[in-house]
Amino acid sequence: MLKLYEKNEILFAVLWILLYCFVSIPIRGNFGDESIWMLLALFLIAVGITVFVKRHHLEEKYGLDRWPKNNKRFLFFIPVWILVTGNLWGGFGMAYSGMAQVFAVLSMLLIGYIEEVIFRGFLFKALIPKDGIVVSVIISAVTFGIGHIVNLFAGQANLETVIQVFFAIAWGFIFTMVFYKSGSLIPCIIAHSLVDAFSKFAAEDASMTIAWIYMAATIVIAIGYCLYLKRLPDREDVQI
Repeated sequence: MLKLYEKNEILFAVLWILLYCFVSIPIRGNFGDESIWMLLALFLIAVGITVFVKRHHLEEKYGLDRWPKNNKRFLFFIPVWILVTGNLWGGFGMAYSGMAQVFAVLSMLLIGYIEEVIFRGFLFKALIPKDGIVVSVIISAVTFGIGHIVNLFAGQANLETVIQVFFAIAWGFIFTMVFYKSGSLIPCIIAHSLVDAFSKFAAEDASMTIAWIYMAATIVIAIGYCLYLKRLPDREDVQI
């Protein structure tokens, strides 16, 4: 893996994305998010990513070694924390019962970590030297969103998947800009993990109106917050 990483970081990132999809999608489709098998598969992927990053001392490059300095500069990430609660706007409820709920929530937390490292860390940082910041931000965000189409193969409904794609693209821009401007992936991992985890506590009978409101709010806030972040000076010590 190290030789591939040193030779072609973009291919390295793409292979991690493919591995993640090929492993998680069939398990999710056959057993569901609440399965111990889903949790174990995600845990092994997360361990593999973590071991590679730590063994090769890449924590600083991928913003895994620090919380951003001067949080006031980023408005204390308040727009992000507001949107994180969106899955609960329609009410509270348990998606599963007993240990199934625990497995599902833990799986969602792992998904937040895995997807942030491979999309914002591996892919985004690999793209910058070749494509520059603007194109890299767009590719990272859009690829992340479009990638959710694979949920169709796990049995997810068409309309739900369409909503999820646009929703994920908006979040992708937020996460990528936060990472780029702050140099830390930690706020992105926390927010992403909470969004996914809270989805398992959303009321089943929540109306589609709430879902559309959440998506619209996410897009509008993403545009405003990203434009704000864009105006901030770049960090001089951002590693590429």
